[in-house]
Amino acid sequence: MNLFDVYSLWPIEPVKASGCNVWDKEGNEYLDLYGGHAVISIGHSHPRYVKALQEQAAKIGFYSNSVQNSLQHELAQKLGELSGYPDYSLFLCNSGAEANENALKLASFHTGKKRVIAFREAFHGRSSGAVAVTDNPAIQSPFNKGHNVTFLPMNDIEAVRDEFGKGDVAALIIEGIQGVAGIYLPENGFLQQLESLCRQHNVVLILDEIQSGYGRTGQFFAHQESGIRPDLITTAKGMGNGFPIGGVLISPIFEAKKGMLGTTFGGNHLACAAAIAVLDVMKEESLVENAHIMGLYMIKELAAIDGIREIRGRGLMLGINFMPQYSAVRNQLLFEYHIFTGGAKNNVMRLLPPLSISKSEIDRFIVALKEAINKEE
Repeated sequence: MNLFDVYSLWPIEPVKASGCNVWDKEGNEYLDLYGGHAVISIGHSHPRYVKALQEQAAKIGFYSNSVQNSLQHELAQKLGELSGYPDYSLFLCNSGAEANENALKLASFHTGKKRVIAFREAFHGRSSGAVAVTDNPAIQSPFNKGHNVTFLPMNDIEAVRDEFGKGDVAALIIEGIQGVAGIYLPENGFLQQLESLCRQHNVVLILDEIQSGYGRTGQFFAHQESGIRPDLITTAKGMGNGFPIGGVLISPIFEAKKGMLGTTFGGNHLACAAAIAVLDVMKEESLVENAHIMGLYMIKELAAIDGIREIRGRGLMLGINFMPQYSAVRNQLLFEYHIFTGGAKNNVMRLLPPLSISKSEIDRFIVALKEAINKEE
């Protein structure tokens, strides 16, 4: 049997990793500035994380959600404390797409309405409901297109106001920072205006923090820069540092009903042990603060490089928009300088390194980037 061929793969197979570095089968070392799509939050193979998984696997790795699991309560308590949402409830699942699916379902249950507002260029996942609110026809099958979703321009508050006026809107979903689109931030004041409109029209405000959350932007969640408190917050990626886990942070306005949501694997013992270790390391090593400091340092260093048209983002969620003649720079960094980066639309390089990255590792990237640009001239 062969794998179903859906990915374009680099001819590199990482087999070992530590901190911000990975090694391939031939023993070549790479600097990881992409973290496997923002998944690696505390660094690869962190000793505390490895120990937590080993010890939990030796006790019990899984049982269903038909019994008590005190690890889930410990995770919820620590996540509430570190994120600044101690009064919210937590629903645990396995991925970001699942988190968004359940958030959309909760919003419809809560309001009794069915329409959803999303934004152009948004990416919220590949499962049915999540892909329906993703603005990418290439990944929407005919089955996905029957949902009641309207896509509006980002930062156009009047378009939102007009759409709300048509009625029957259950939810508005927005990313803390649009990642796949190329690192686009909501403009100053836009999230506050959305929150106000949602309150006026009984619309549930969902913040998708799957890529932009878990300390990546220098705050626990990107939306916290604006001072708003969404009704639902979805998270995944950095939550498990590579172990599959996702969650929905649910405000006190929602009433839980038995059977409304459910999952077989969500919140299993191993996933919770991994997620607890992540939060402990983030707190003890001040990784949210490090993301803020290192992000400012990287932006300052990048701003001095010719050939860069624009730098977007905050903390360690950055997008570099190059001049068109430097479109091959990313390949050069990977194959000549052994540095992993990500891509996005419109010739944008995405940087999503572990939150533990150091100045010396950033300096290595900056030197390589300058050399790669010079080779293209």
